[in-house]
Amino acid sequence: MLTKLEQAKEEWGGRLTVIDNWLDQRQNLVVAYCELAGLPPYQKIKHSLPEQEKITRFCQLLLDYASTGHFEVYEQIISQCKLDGENNLKIAQELYSRITTTTDTALNFNDKYAECASDQALLDFDTDLSHLGQIMEARFEREDKLLEIVHLHHTLA
Repeated sequence: MLTKLEQAKEEWGGRLTVIDNWLDQRQNLVVAYCELAGLPPYQKIKHSLPEQEKITRFCQLLLDYASTGHFEVYEQIISQCKLDGENNLKIAQELYSRITTTTDTALNFNDKYAECASDQALLDFDTDLSHLGQIMEARFEREDKLLEIVHLHHTLA
């Protein structure tokens, strides 16, 4: 995920502040995910869950990232695609539709874990975190395709 993020920053960074900020948010989210999951360079103590404070922080980053995408970035991209023609708009709308389906998974994860999660919920934490990681990776790929569509036909204004 971090390698693809670096590629996205190299390709689309520096063109628009909102995109730069959004990609920075993505980086913070991915790093927090790696920390929670115990992925390198972070060590996870076997049979131990992360502290609730770290889970809550991750959930806040997750919601902030999704909100920025929906309420700031996607609107600009869809508007630009409208100007670029019917074909680009159709592709962008399809990608956007597929991205929004991932939002439910993020919201459900937040609802389950952001506050003091029950012991029963925590039994599913590793599985739910892994599933969320897969969903978010697919989301990032779709978001990058949206950025690519705009980049190929226009520079965001």
